[in-house]
Amino acid sequence: MREAIDYLPRRAASLVYEALEDTRVVVINGARQVGKSTLAERVLRQVPGGVARFLDEPVTRTAAQEDPVRFVHHDSLMLIDEVQRVPDLWLAIKYMVDRDPRPGRFLLTGSARLLALRSLPDALPGRSETIELWPLSQGEIEGHEDGFVDAVFALGADLRAEERGLRRKDYLALATRGGYPEAVKRTAPRRRKRFFEGYIADLIVRDVKQIAEIERTADMRRLMSLLAAQTGGLLNINRLASELGLPNPTVRRYVDILEIIFLVRFIPGWSSNATTRAVATPKVIFVDPGLAAYLTDGDVSDSRVGGLLENFVLSEITKQLTWARTSARLYHYRDRDQYEVDAILENNAGEIIGIEVKAAETVRRDDFRALRLLQRRLGDRMKGGFVLYCGSESLSFGEGLTCLPISALWTTQAET
Repeated sequence: MREAIDYLPRRAASLVYEALEDTRVVVINGARQVGKSTLAERVLRQVPGGVARFLDEPVTRTAAQEDPVRFVHHDSLMLIDEVQRVPDLWLAIKYMVDRDPRPGRFLLTGSARLLALRSLPDALPGRSETIELWPLSQGEIEGHEDGFVDAVFALGADLRAEERGLRRKDYLALATRGGYPEAVKRTAPRRRKRFFEGYIADLIVRDVKQIAEIERTADMRRLMSLLAAQTGGLLNINRLASELGLPNPTVRRYVDILEIIFLVRFIPGWSSNATTRAVATPKVIFVDPGLAAYLTDGDVSDSRVGGLLENFVLSEITKQLTWARTSARLYHYRDRDQYEVDAILENNAGEIIGIEVKAAETVRRDDFRALRLLQRRLGDRMKGGFVLYCGSESLSFGEGLTCLPISALWTTQAET
């Protein structure tokens, strides 16, 4: 079995163990190179009699294609890595777990949204649980708590963060590094750039072509760069189509493919009866801000630094939502009167947290303009409004409004 080097513990591990206790099939899904196989193998080591099958090995893949039912026959936990490579396994697994409904039968990993692919039928309702693995969070990298989401709903605007002494240049360095384990391990910028070069090439050759026939892969690469240049902005298919010289339906299809392979994520627009002028257009972020920075040749000029840091913050929040005890969804807010809030968190009780991201090391009263609007319209539903910035102090800006250093995202301990 393959051995991980310099392994950093993943918060998703506890989710996998919990799911295997009561679920027949557990899927670890996520982008290529985020550590799915490494996590799955470490889980498998804790299960007596567990076996692993790696479908990127040609002989193993051929055996799975020739006799899928016999391939998946095993009494203990079976790990199948890159399961989307042999779609027929999906029905074979269903056949096995329907006849033996014990929990913890299969642990699957995949690099695309398995159930979104037409070649993989929705064959396991009620039998499976999917755990999405993102690139490493800052808390996982640095050994901090990663408890902001739980704490902010528990404490609201009373939340305060310890000073870490980080400044804008430090946050930019963290954002451009990203969270892919291999990129984190490479401290030299040139070596990290080589990783990203190979990653993009591999993504296009293997994952994109696995999902759809792309007429011109150069167009897909140009689309990635265009999206990276406007990360954190609203998705504008018309503008992208114009810049690429492609039909709108083609660009829409390409963007959807990039979401399927975990390159980008859509943040939906938020609205309520109190915000009837809200815009529904989704915002686009990259799953990893380091990759977005690479696709713009590392451009961190003033015109782009705001979008990059916003992407950094939104991706950290999205990672936390996969393991937080608080069940919440992430949105953005923008209305026709030019009021904009970068992130809206809404829990099951309908309580709202508003978050603005600022690339400056100071905060002004006007930075809370849109948060104050939501506060007036939502009343008690709004638990707090926050400006996350590149300074170091936690300060009140009025009832229910607070500025915090961006590092509060990963240094805050979750409230129980």
